[in-house]
Amino acid sequence: MPIFRPRPLLSLIGRRLRRNGSARKRSEDALAESLGKLREAREALQLYTKIFEHSGEAIMVTDRDNRIVAVNPAFVRHTGYSLEQIAGQNPRLLASGRTPPETYVALWTALQDKGYWQGELWDRNRNGRIYPKWTTISAIRDKHGTTTHFIASFTDISERKAAEERIENLTHRDSLTGLFNRHNLEIRLSQALLSARREDQFLAVLLIDLDRFKVINDTLGHPVGDQLLIEVAQRLLGCVRESDIVARQGGDEFVVVANTLDSPAMASLVAAKILHALAQPYDIGTDRLHTSPSIGIAIFPGDGEDAATLMKNADAAMYHAKEQGRNNLQYFTAELNAAASERLRLERELRLALEQNQFELHYQPQFAGDASDFVRPQAVEALIRWRHPQHGLVPPDRFIPVAEESGLIEAIGDWVLDEACCQLAEWKEAGIGPRRVAVNISVHQLRNAGLVKRVGEIMQRYHLAQDELELEITESVAMSDPASAIAQLDALRRLGVMLAIDDFGTGYSSLAYLKRLPIQVLKLDRAFVRDIETDENDAAISAATLALAHSLGLKVVAEGIETEGQSRFLRAHGCDLLQGYLYGRPEPAATLAARWRVASTNV
Repeated sequence: MPIFRPRPLLSLIGRRLRRNGSARKRSEDALAESLGKLREAREALQLYTKIFEHSGEAIMVTDRDNRIVAVNPAFVRHTGYSLEQIAGQNPRLLASGRTPPETYVALWTALQDKGYWQGELWDRNRNGRIYPKWTTISAIRDKHGTTTHFIASFTDISERKAAEERIENLTHRDSLTGLFNRHNLEIRLSQALLSARREDQFLAVLLIDLDRFKVINDTLGHPVGDQLLIEVAQRLLGCVRESDIVARQGGDEFVVVANTLDSPAMASLVAAKILHALAQPYDIGTDRLHTSPSIGIAIFPGDGEDAATLMKNADAAMYHAKEQGRNNLQYFTAELNAAASERLRLERELRLALEQNQFELHYQPQFAGDASDFVRPQAVEALIRWRHPQHGLVPPDRFIPVAEESGLIEAIGDWVLDEACCQLAEWKEAGIGPRRVAVNISVHQLRNAGLVKRVGEIMQRYHLAQDELELEITESVAMSDPASAIAQLDALRRLGVMLAIDDFGTGYSSLAYLKRLPIQVLKLDRAFVRDIETDENDAAISAATLALAHSLGLKVVAEGIETEGQSRFLRAHGCDLLQGYLYGRPEPAATLAARWRVASTNV
């Protein structure tokens, strides 16, 4: 029988107890470690939440479909939108429309390729304010690389942009006038020359110096002189296109660079505007000041192919302008000077002609095609003439283009309209003369929103009845902006005005628009009438025009009739009204009235 020995048993039990204790300890340690990690995760989450909530940068989170799921308080402050208002919406609701489309393309390309993008965006807050922001966007991806969210943060950089603009202005702008300074002028002129060379176009450098500025500055003080320079700068900007360059050289010298000119002579149109604008009085404080510009013009490429040469030659031309008596322009090239001087002379004298009533109207009769009496016309066309004190009668083709370019055409056209209606009223009261007077109106008048009101006032003043006033517009004018022309002409027709298309067949009318125009008369151009007897094509065009017009219910006036053969052809094809030297040249109202009175006496 074996002897019982307790020590080995106790040892076994002890070993087991020790092993169980170690396992428990390991379990407790593992639990403690897990609890520690959970606590750390919780603390990290709390930290991230605090960062999200208290960040000075606006933060927005969107899901994989770019729908907004979270925003922080800074976002609400910056944009004015709470999460409740925009949750589930696309961030494009913040877009202002000012960010270039290519920026968005680059943004999404970077997020797809790199998962990260930063750059400048222009957004609009809830109050409508558009502002620039510096934005950082990151794509959040899971362990498989699939995008689950996007997180964007941004800051408003309006103040930084404003500071940059102020620095830019100090560097590139004249501090007094806000125009480009000398340094920036050199850069921009060089760029403009590259473009002119590439596009094979002309470019003009206009150097402008103010006459008598030193006297004003020394007499009234620098503050007044500064205000005058600021006003000059504003007037210069009003004389040019957005693509042109306006700079202050320093002192009272300014430079205008006129880009993309079709011909060198076009520079004189810009210069003439500047001469007129800067010569107007300046009301500064209690003073009314007067100055004028002397302008020198150099043309690329004839007068120089680089900025330095053009500036030097424009400067030489400007001093020549001062020598010629100031308040004028001079080209560096003598031939262009002569043409510019003639145009300027005409413009100045046209203004004087308006003031001194040097214009007069001559009237050319229009007779019925089936008439036997070619003394009393059915209508007359009013044609302007300029009785120049030294040069006698100046034909319209000499001064009308200048009037159009200088902006005088509206004032001249208004005078013609008033004078023609007044004359018709006098003839009516005397019991002689035509039933209607025809007046040409320019594209500038047709585009003027006040035309209809003005015509209505004149008709009322002279008691003109339905169809006693006819307004003629060329087909090129009507077709330049058909929709606008139709609206204006409809309104004129409602006043009782007859409407005619002049020079028909020489432009580019669309018959689709022609039938929509509320016109009653087509004027067959003299270019077709002249060769009716000798050119089969012109005869065919004239016959077709008459047939077309009559099918549309329109009357036709043929102008430029000089021979019996032309007259017979047109009358045989049913032409309604005949006009031309064969039936009478344009004559003054008094001459026509005397003839009509004699005719009435002999009846």
